[in-house]
Amino acid sequence: MANGIKLQFKQQGYQSDATQAVVDCFAGQTKGHRKEITERTELLVHEIFANKKFDLNDKELIKNVQALQKEQGLNTSKQLETLDGTPNFSIEMETGTGKTYVYTKTMFELNKKYGWSKFIIMVPSVAIREGVHKSLEITADHFQDLYGKKIRFSIYNTQNKSNIVNIKSFANTANIEVLIMNYQAFNAKKKDKEIRGESARKIYQKLDALQSERPIDIISRARPILIIDEPQRFGKSKVYLKNLTPCVCCAIQQPIKKTKNIMKFTD
Repeated sequence: MANGIKLQFKQQGYQSDATQAVVDCFAGQTKGHRKEITERTELLVHEIFANKKFDLNDKELIKNVQALQKEQGLNTSKQLETLDGTPNFSIEMETGTGKTYVYTKTMFELNKKYGWSKFIIMVPSVAIREGVHKSLEITADHFQDLYGKKIRFSIYNTQNKSNIVNIKSFANTANIEVLIMNYQAFNAKKKDKEIRGESARKIYQKLDALQSERPIDIISRARPILIIDEPQRFGKSKVYLKNLTPCVCCAIQQPIKKTKNIMKFTD
């Protein structure tokens, strides 16, 4: 950092517990990643890297969740909560207890344990999006000291031409890749999948800068893990999350009632 000053971060026990709980939800999953050939020409082979599919079925996943809930003295979930068929887990933490730190550490641990490397952090506003980006910047050296590697992260923003490169590379390497998105970037999709007019969302449009591919297709091929920050603020827009084709959703939120697959952590 500037002037040789390096920030120090103290790991709190409840933060490590929260991270471990997410990792333990997938106990029994084997480590690995998927590499697929999307196009083959005489000169080039185009490959993508994606998160490996689950080895576990819903029954095995809910068994893991129930075991974690019993450890915490919580009521156990009777069935797995899903978001349009995608397993959806909830971690409850009070504001100010380090949610961003927890899900950053969780991404490193999921990569270390299971090999998953494609993540999307979905936030409810542009201001929070910028704050998350700053947090990833200032903790980068800290987590490199812990894990020996860095996350490659960027803000999803098709208005910024330099960010188009980040979208293109999201599934092109085995590195830990993270896109930070605010939900307004993709919640204007029409039922017939065709977008017209000034209100069109570029995530569903074929872009020249992406060789006439749609950003949503590039992202969804990677089968990202979707980390949702404060999902209660998304309203009906949560229905569009399925278009990202996530392999799993993990919601980090303030304590609320009637939440399933829940685990609670606080200072």
